Amino acid sequence: MKWRRGGKGRIEDRRGGGGGLGGGGIPIPMGKAGGGIGGIILVVAIFLLTGGLPGGGGGGFGVDPGTGGFGTAPPGESALENAPEDDDEQEAFVRFVVGDVEDTWRKVFADSGKTYEETTLVLFERGVTTDGCGNAPSAVGPFYCPADRKVYIDYSFFQELSTRYEAPGDFARAYVIAHEVGHHVQNLLGVSDDVNRERQEDPASANELSVRLELQADCLAGIWGHTALAEDVLQPGDLEEGLAAAAAVGDDRLQEQSGRGVDQESWTHGSSEQRVAAFREGFDSGDARRCRAAPTR
Repeated sequence: MKWRRGGKGRIEDRRGGGGGLGGGGIPIPMGKAGGGIGGIILVVAIFLLTGGLPGGGGGGFGVDPGTGGFGTAPPGESALENAPEDDDEQEAFVRFVVGDVEDTWRKVFADSGKTYEETTLVLFERGVTTDGCGNAPSAVGPFYCPADRKVYIDYSFFQELSTRYEAPGDFARAYVIAHEVGHHVQNLLGVSDDVNRERQEDPASANELSVRLELQADCLAGIWGHTALAEDVLQPGDLEEGLAAAAAVGDDRLQEQSGRGVDQESWTHGSSEQRVAAFREGFDSGDARRCRAAPTR
């Protein structure tokens, strides 16, 4: 990627300050419903962290802390010691990506007569106490908390993505960030009350609703990728890095790697094939209206 220093994304650095890991799981926030955007079609969504934060919440990346998921440093190593790059360089990259992704959504919202509200990306290590979703260990991977409208990332996740899951590269990391900002976009559209009500009315559909949300966030990440390509931010091989990352976090891939059998009924984020297809839909079309919640079967 042709990223530049001086990005304008909002970063909150909580590393080194501890991150209370006691207490219960993440509650499902019941946010206020808001107006939709005519240019963006949202079919169904639910703010869950199933497969990520225990207890549900909103916008986890789909790793299972019970099977040695992302963010779990090898014995004797801390997440900070596992950081893949110079710390200052890493933060500059993250700040650039957040700002660039949000520039895309700022324009999409403006084109629909709406105002985009920025998110903040919180950097943490080992664990974090969120402002609205309780406590989370690093093992859950990156996640979005709709209650405080913030994205949370431990850098150790990027190392795991590159090594254990064989999805290296700066655009692979950028895809992760864009996916979580995609959850923020969904939150801003005011669908939280509706989808939470749907889940309450039909609890058996919770996993399927979660999969649809996650695939939609993958598609929304692809929308930014389309813009980044048009603005000459991408370089040869970047798309392949993003697709590899999407495939790496498919529920079927993670289940196979954990030694468990593939169980589609337990999926909360979609298969590798589904996640790649969703990202490609947004990347190829550049049209957020194409980011409908696809059937999960």
